[in-house]
Amino acid sequence: MPYSSKPPLKRPPSWPDLWFKDKALKHVLFKMQLDSLTKPPLSNPNLGVAGTDFTSLLSDELLLGILLKLPESQRNLNSIVCKRWMMLLGRLVISIKLLDWGFLDSGKLVSRFPNLTDVDLARACIDSPKNSGIILSHRLISVHLDSEFSSGGFICDANVIPSDLIDRGLSVLACGCPNLRRLVLFAATEAGLLSVAEECPTLQELELHRCTDLALRGISACKNLQILKLIGSVDGFYDSVISDIGLTILGHGCKRLVKLELSGCEGSYDGIKAIGQCCQMLEELTLSNHRMDGGWMAALSSCGNLKTLRLQSCKRIDSSTGPIEYLGSCPTLETLHLQRCQLRDKESINALFLVCVAVREIVFQECWGLDSEMFSIASICRRVKILSLEGCSTLTTEGLESVVLSWVELQSLRVVSCNKIKDSEITPALSSLFSALKELKWRPDTRSLLSSSLGGTGVGKKGGRFFKRNRQGEPIILNMPTFTVLGEFGVAHYIQCKFFNSNFSLNVLTVAALFLLVPGLLLQG
Repeated sequence: MPYSSKPPLKRPPSWPDLWFKDKALKHVLFKMQLDSLTKPPLSNPNLGVAGTDFTSLLSDELLLGILLKLPESQRNLNSIVCKRWMMLLGRLVISIKLLDWGFLDSGKLVSRFPNLTDVDLARACIDSPKNSGIILSHRLISVHLDSEFSSGGFICDANVIPSDLIDRGLSVLACGCPNLRRLVLFAATEAGLLSVAEECPTLQELELHRCTDLALRGISACKNLQILKLIGSVDGFYDSVISDIGLTILGHGCKRLVKLELSGCEGSYDGIKAIGQCCQMLEELTLSNHRMDGGWMAALSSCGNLKTLRLQSCKRIDSSTGPIEYLGSCPTLETLHLQRCQLRDKESINALFLVCVAVREIVFQECWGLDSEMFSIASICRRVKILSLEGCSTLTTEGLESVVLSWVELQSLRVVSCNKIKDSEITPALSSLFSALKELKWRPDTRSLLSSSLGGTGVGKKGGRFFKRNRQGEPIILNMPTFTVLGEFGVAHYIQCKFFNSNFSLNVLTVAALFLLVPGLLLQG
């Protein structure tokens, strides 16, 4: 092979050679590496599309219409997607129960929920320890408790936020939510209620806790108010006074009232008469745990359009009814409800049925003292079509029969948990009446109902080996009245029990298990 004089080909320079040889190029490469770390190139065009918010192209009205199609259970989750969605979904909220007054006072409530029509501020007006594991509940109000106790009740003046703070918050609410229709307040003042009346002309329903006569001057400016609930005092919780003065102010101011409930209120004939004469549209009147003076019942005849009268948790109906000829009657009254009332005064019961002589429906629910003699007074109401009896433990079958057979227009009968009314005592005349009724619900004796429902099922036959009676043959007795314990771990319901002359408490779930195991288990009401 001939020898070539040409020099050999050189190897092309590698990247490391260039890196260490040229400092300028080294700087450029270093900068490129930094740029690649901080700003990665968009090699995939779909990466840019994924970060785009296409909902920003939609108008608020269109996006809100889409969100309305979603289930209500998902609204809370959707509201945390972004601030815009949170504000839009806030427009859909129309009812709220506030627990923190600062949320209203700061203006966040009206800006977050501008379309509110139903607001409950009662709990927020009470300054109670929110981190307490004890809560005391009433059918009207519930409150957290601490170790301190006041002789005036669980809610004293120190537990209520200052009145000027309440007035300022009501002014913020009225200006931000002018379309309010229902409002619940605690310890409201005249100034605060006036601001609501001026800014919220569509307000139709109002519930006032711990209300006073002076505060009622504020709601007299609510010209369109139709439903009003006044709670003057609640035993053990708080105490305030609503007298004839406040009822008269109320009657002259709110002339379009349709439903009125007075709970724990004082008053007399004058206050009820003022309401009856001024509120000519009043159709439903409820008195709960009233503290009226004697003779107030005679003023019911001034309620010319009254259709429903409810008496709840009243220790007495009327302490002094006066002469019968001055009682009068309510010719338009259709329904009389008596719930958890003391019916032991024959004179007041007689006066009540004379006033309600034209009634079409009578309801007795867990009333004490309603025996056959008291119930016989109801026979003077000849136009009764509907009768409901529940929890009347002293009324007998004979007493029921003597009254219902005199009501020739009776169409509906409901008898529940009246233990002295027995199936075995039903006469042929009463049986014939039952067959002519349009509606009949007959469950007078809960014990016989339990036995008949378990008959033939074999339930309770395997518990004999685990539970035995004592030598005297005394069965297990469960006293049905229950009590509830609410602690920091939740709610637990218990039943007072007696077993072999020993008193103790059982959880409700345990009692349910005993029903399945013990054939001789008895219920004692």
